[in-house]
This record gives sequence, C-alpha cells and structure tokens, in this order.
Amino acid sequence: MNWITNYVRPTINSLFSRREVPENLWSKCPECGTMLFHRELSENLNVCTNCDHHLAISPRDRFGAFFDGGIFTEVKVPEPIADPLHFRDQKKYPDRMKAAQKATGEKEAMLVAEGEIGRTPIVAAAQDFAFMGGSMSMYVGNAVIAGAERAVKLKRPFVLFSAAGGARMQEGILGLMQMPRTTIAVEMLKEAGLPYIVVLTHPTTGGVTASYAMLGDVQIAEPNALIGFAGARVIEQTIREKLPEGFQRSEYLLDHGMLDRVTHRKKLRDELTAILRMLTRQPPPVKGDLPKPDAKAEPAKAAAK
Repeated sequence: MNWITNYVRPTINSLFSRREVPENLWSKCPECGTMLFHRELSENLNVCTNCDHHLAISPRDRFGAFFDGGIFTEVKVPEPIADPLHFRDQKKYPDRMKAAQKATGEKEAMLVAEGEIGRTPIVAAAQDFAFMGGSMSMYVGNAVIAGAERAVKLKRPFVLFSAAGGARMQEGILGLMQMPRTTIAVEMLKEAGLPYIVVLTHPTTGGVTASYAMLGDVQIAEPNALIGFAGARVIEQTIREKLPEGFQRSEYLLDHGMLDRVTHRKKLRDELTAILRMLTRQPPPVKGDLPKPDAKAEPAKAAAK
C-alpha cells in the first residue's frame, strides 16, 4: 500500500474518466441562444422564456395542452401501402421510416384525435415536422381524410395544425396526389356546414400550403412562422428582385391579408375556444366553468346550516 496506489491513481482516473450526463436536459433557443431547462421549456409550451421564440412541439404534447384536461382519443387512420415505389436514395425508404419512428415515437407525420376544448367537442389533426420534415405522404393524406370524415360523422368542427416541408419525395406522384385528395376532404366539411380552422406553425411550405393548409374558414398562425410555397431564394432567382424583410413570415402575411390572426401559443387555446363556440352558435366560454351543482345535495346542505 502506498500513496501512489491509494491517492494519485484514483485522482487521475476521476479526472479523466467519462461521467454519465443525462441527455436532453437542456435545449438551446435557435433565436437568442439561451439555454433552456427542458422542464421549464415544456411547462411554457416550448416557447422560449427569454425571447418568446416558438420552438417546435410534438403533436402529442400539443394535444396534451390543447384538449380539456389533456384528454383525447386517437382517431384510427387507414394504413397505406408501405414503400410503393421501392424508393432508395442514400438509404432505403423503409429504413428512413424506421429511423423517424424511433426518433419521434410516432407511427407517422400526423396525429388525429378527438376530444373537447373549452367544453366544445372537436376533431383535431397535427403534423410533426420532426418526422421526415412533416412531409405529406399517403398516410398524411389518409389522416386528413379520416379526420374530416370523423368530424362529419360526429358533426364537429375540424382543427388542423400544419407543419411541413412539402410532399414526401420518396412517394413521388403518390405524395403529390394527396393535394387533391385532402382538398376534397375539406370540401366535405364545407358541404356539411362544419367549421374548418387551420393553425399554421413553423414551417408550413410546399404542397401542404398549396392544399389543405390554406383552405380554412379561419386562418391562424403562430408568431414568426415561415409560411409559403416556394423558398425565398427560388423566388428571388425567378423574379430577379430582392424580397422585402420578413417575407413569408406570419406577420407579413397577416399584413397582406393571407391570415386572419397571429396568435401566441399560450393564448391559442382560449382564442380557438371562442372562435369555435361562435362558429357553432354556442354561448361564449365561461372562465372557470364548473359543472352545475347536484340539486339533490342542496337540501342536505341547507339542513346542515
């Protein structure tokens, strides 16, 4: 036993050994660079506590904060043919799908659910940009149609949260065909006299913008969301002019009449509740609305006094 074995070696090992650090404890705001603790960020609906920048939020987390009590039921979506074109780039399409499913924990890029918001029954769908850029696939087309059909069956409004980079290139023309399919689904809602509200989140581009994302009865966007069909660089090269500052951002589109509202994520639930109840001819929502007291309990309470 000597001091080298008992002291020096353990000290050196402790200095150079790898320490296990839990992952995903902190997130960096892409706008201001502030390091945000994941729990505080989650409680703030993935909105930066320093600069108010809206970070991406998964459909499941969004629905958890959106529906009353975080309670919702998923709507079943028909499964399309897997890898219809046998597409391969650097990876096979099925391998990319497995990687996206493992990273997000979701089956595909859109989640459809039904529940209540402010005691107003609705059907809602939300895209996940983390799943292959939220790209519009046959499944996403089926999801929009399934949501619309469910809304028509239950006679409920349909609310859709869009976030996508366009059609999924691995499905080629079959991905592009979801544009007319989803447009027909929106038409079903209008023929049934049901409200269709779209909330455009960052980013919403490509074929999604050219179809169901811009067909809402009411168009709402989150602050500073990128919304457009072609990219700004492509437009500049085509028209050979410099685009104005803030072009294709939600505030710019609001000023030019393409949107009805730009609403902060934390205020979105209350605003949607008010709009939905107005469009369905229901009385305005009541803050802190509680169930009506049980009439049988009133005499007993009076007797106790």
